[in-house]
Amino acid sequence: MTSAPTGPGAPTYDVVVIGAGIVGSAIARTLAGYRLSVALLDARDDVGEGTSKANTAILHTGFDAKPGSLESRLVHEGYHLLGDYAAATGIPVERVGAILVAWDTEQVGNLPGLQEKAVANGYPHTEIIGAREVYRQLPHIGPGALGGLTVPGESIICTWTTNFALATDAVRRGAALLLGRRCTGVTVAEEATVLHTSAGDVRTRWVVNAAGLGSDVIDQHFGFDRFHVTPRRGELMVFDKQARPLVEKIVLPVPSAVGKGVLISPTVYGNVMLGPTAEDLTDRTDTGTSEAGLEFLLEKGRRLMPQLLQEEVTATYAGLRAATEFSDYVVEVDAEQRYLLAGGIRSTGLSSGMALAEHVRGLLAETGALELTPRDDLPDPPRMPNIGEASLRPYQDAARIADDPAYGRIVCFCERVTAGEIRDTFAGTIPPTTLEGLRRRTRAQNGRCQGFYCGAEVAELFETRAAAVTAEGQAHR
Repeated sequence: MTSAPTGPGAPTYDVVVIGAGIVGSAIARTLAGYRLSVALLDARDDVGEGTSKANTAILHTGFDAKPGSLESRLVHEGYHLLGDYAAATGIPVERVGAILVAWDTEQVGNLPGLQEKAVANGYPHTEIIGAREVYRQLPHIGPGALGGLTVPGESIICTWTTNFALATDAVRRGAALLLGRRCTGVTVAEEATVLHTSAGDVRTRWVVNAAGLGSDVIDQHFGFDRFHVTPRRGELMVFDKQARPLVEKIVLPVPSAVGKGVLISPTVYGNVMLGPTAEDLTDRTDTGTSEAGLEFLLEKGRRLMPQLLQEEVTATYAGLRAATEFSDYVVEVDAEQRYLLAGGIRSTGLSSGMALAEHVRGLLAETGALELTPRDDLPDPPRMPNIGEASLRPYQDAARIADDPAYGRIVCFCERVTAGEIRDTFAGTIPPTTLEGLRRRTRAQNGRCQGFYCGAEVAELFETRAAAVTAEGQAHR
């Protein structure tokens, strides 16, 4: 993992990207493809620790975005860019498709408008279907559905691996990864901007603000008061793998003015997910679930798919989305301060991230203040470990086990995670620093027992490997 000194004698970067979520990592990766010195900075001790780690993990076609908006264009473009990148890097994706289910006459009446919106957004592949066809494709949903709209391109994806792949790619291209550095203030001077952080000052010519929930705070450091982030909590319930045969497609509600509503979706890990809620909060750190939120999901689940509620719940969790007072992304450049804002990026940032990175590159190029000369020595994209169920896992790979028995020694039996996989994470470009980071890289402790049986062994392996990485890092100093 790349790091850099701070204080006197520290480097002055060409660009520092604040926020190591999917959007920030994608931007850092794109800019590191040019002859620029780039740093990716985050307040947390790992990449993807904020909004990016807890969303519905759907690769959206952008069919239901606001036509003509920046979000619409970037989700449409990003859908294809991320799809291609996933194929190149091994990010788990399943092209399951989706159906918006209409439960009353008003919702049925809204389907033609949604189909027209999809066409306006560059997605002409939807189809309005009647109740009979809805139940043919979704035989386990509850009674009372009157019709639906198919969206065959909607897909499920691993949001964790997406973030790790983009950040890994950025670092391999030469970007410095500066973790554990919360930006507390900014000093803009003629020769450079100084970011005052919790771990020392960082100097840079340009700043790109992709700080998610904290993006409005960073924006205020530059003297603006143009948008405000409201943390919107989305709670989800994850059902055991035995529920997966009930849900082969994403079951979407007909959107309302409040949001896209509660959905039922399979996951690339073999589970089924119900959610999210949408509750505006004031605390930007409140990612706990609530009794009211979970009861709301159970009530929705009883209507959408009663049989699902007979299955065991593996986990519940909540994520915070960066809602703003605007209906579109807020992406603007201040050339005088050498500052670019990428704010108000909601959960669609998973799908739009790579396209947004290209958009940012274009805006920076238009200023003329940065010389964007493409590098001709870029490394190949990283090949990420597979933690999805649609492709061969290490414990299933006889040839791999024959070469290295560690891939045959299962440590986490719920998720079939092997000792070899845990070992490999610490040899990666960005090794985990916490058990939570290890979980998101391997799925260890992510199953129905939530680490009850494997927790001690996983923790021991983590501590042993982490100590070895620390010792190796000290030896190279």
